[in-house]
Amino acid sequence: QVQLVESGGGLVQAGGSLRLSCAASVPVSNYHMGWFRQAPGKEREFVAHISRSGITYYRTTVKGRFTISRDNAKNTVTLQMDSLKPDDTAVYYCAANGKYYEGDYYNSETYDYWGQGTQVTVSS
Repeated sequence: QVQLVESGGGLVQAGGSLRLSCAASVPVSNYHMGWFRQAPGKEREFVAHISRSGITYYRTTVKGRFTISRDNAKNTVTLQMDSLKPDDTAVYYCAANGKYYEGDYYNSETYDYWGQGTQVTVSS
């Protein structure tokens, strides 16, 4: 059973930064890992992805502001969020894909395991 636990969310002013962490119960190096978010009344959307080989992908609107990274020794995946905007307000979820191929990394259905989410609120 894979368990993912997010932390690091909170309230921040526009232009500020937050660092989200996802602690996994399994070696993150064996999984393709992603971050998604869901704002009230909206569908869950892709934010960032890091493959087993370390290749990263980002949603266009966060590219250059967010950075996904992985610490294999600590079994954690981190999402560093800078220059935050009110539109970034959402619940952020960590997800893991245990399949060999990363597939459609931007599609939430590709992922097998999910964390409970952490709230990020950006005030204007």
